[in-house]
Amino acid sequence: MDEEYDVIVLGTGLKECILSGLLSVDGLKVLHMDRNDYYGGESTSLNLVQLWKRFRGNDKPPEHLGSSKEYNVDMIPKFMMANGALVRVLIHTNVTKYLNFKAVDGSFVYNKGKIYKVPATDVEALKSPLMGLLEKRRARKFFIYVQDYEESDPKTHEGLDSQKKYGLDDNTIDFIGHALALHRDDQYLDEPAMDFVNRMKLYAESLARFQGGSPYIYPLYGLGELPQGFARLSAVYGGTYMLNKPECKVEFDGNGKAIGVTSEGETAKCKKVVCDPSYLPNKDLLDLISASSILDMGYDLEQVQKVGRVAHAICIMNHPIPNTSDSHSVQVILPQKQLGRKSDMYLFCCSYSHYVAPKGKYIAFVSTEAETDQPEIELKPGIELLGPVEETFFDIYDIYEPINKHEDNNCYISTSYDASTHFESTVQDVINMYTRITGKQKLTHPFLFDPLIVGRLNQVQVLDLSVDLSAASAAAEE
Repeated sequence: MDEEYDVIVLGTGLKECILSGLLSVDGLKVLHMDRNDYYGGESTSLNLVQLWKRFRGNDKPPEHLGSSKEYNVDMIPKFMMANGALVRVLIHTNVTKYLNFKAVDGSFVYNKGKIYKVPATDVEALKSPLMGLLEKRRARKFFIYVQDYEESDPKTHEGLDSQKKYGLDDNTIDFIGHALALHRDDQYLDEPAMDFVNRMKLYAESLARFQGGSPYIYPLYGLGELPQGFARLSAVYGGTYMLNKPECKVEFDGNGKAIGVTSEGETAKCKKVVCDPSYLPNKDLLDLISASSILDMGYDLEQVQKVGRVAHAICIMNHPIPNTSDSHSVQVILPQKQLGRKSDMYLFCCSYSHYVAPKGKYIAFVSTEAETDQPEIELKPGIELLGPVEETFFDIYDIYEPINKHEDNNCYISTSYDASTHFESTVQDVINMYTRITGKQKLTHPFLFDPLIVGRLNQVQVLDLSVDLSAASAAAEE
């Protein structure tokens, strides 16, 4: 391990593996290390024995749950938008050849105590029981407007202040804003309407990709397959991987710049370090450089800051979520207003149809931005919608974002995974980090955009992700 690398990447989470792959393709010498003996970091998928060890402290799950190796339980449950940024990255890097995907069966919303299918087109709007007759007609006109809207064509912009022009009532705006535009809270009500429209367009375009019952796709065998796919990409282009490496301590020189990583008495030198927040806690610089000297040099001892928490429950069941048309894979969004919360709650469900559980078993997740220290109580409204549950595991984790100056210490830290139901913000963080690491600003990427954050095509010249989306396919159910 006593070699010098352009970049050492710590942690094999999805973000770190995408970056490792992209940097290796660019010709950089990359060493990728993880303290765990498996890929995925916090975004891994665990078998039943691993799940029991993590949450119950033993490796003996009940026999009636079936074979451990047939379980692939996500620790960061999310679906992929079928027309979203992660799909474009997968196609751009050709990592799709390592993976198989399948469309998610259904997309639902909780409204006034009941679960309804999300209407995503003008035809579905006319049939939806979520609205009365007159409201259905208003919603249909709005859906047609969204379908016809083109950012490059000013003629389609008339009525961009959609809520006022189409007279949509508060209930309609609520389920559209949260279940189609996928806002996590009600802050969008005070923001420009173009963001609202572009979010809906992403939903509708994703829904149309595979003509399924939802705009989402999901990899067979769980999300843990994603980081492994990008790890293969890195290895093909010369990247070196080392798992089960304890400590992985970042080494700094006297000026506070990262110069290498030490594990098991060996140090690998490098020019830059890329890692998730857990590998570079705020105390590391203080351990290696005296506080007085580093403050004299004008450096900030803080590397990351806590910006929130996510609470989620993992439930093993022997049936689909009730009132979701017996869907084997589904998402249900519970808007904040429906629960009297500050942010939304989400239900996910996958099953043996995606090879994440034995035949007849379903894995359900209830997730939200934590507002208390009691996830069991906070997640109760979502868990009650699941019906009978065989086993439940509760978890709560902190969200960190970097505040260090990477130009000063050569450390590039990813942001923790948020509570969103998809990977759009995840990919945006990856692209931003890639830009900072490489300084590349020559290639345009007119198809990489984050409409769920900026609400428009992102023309920042960073990385070319122009792709033929017909190259992607969802695996058909046998």
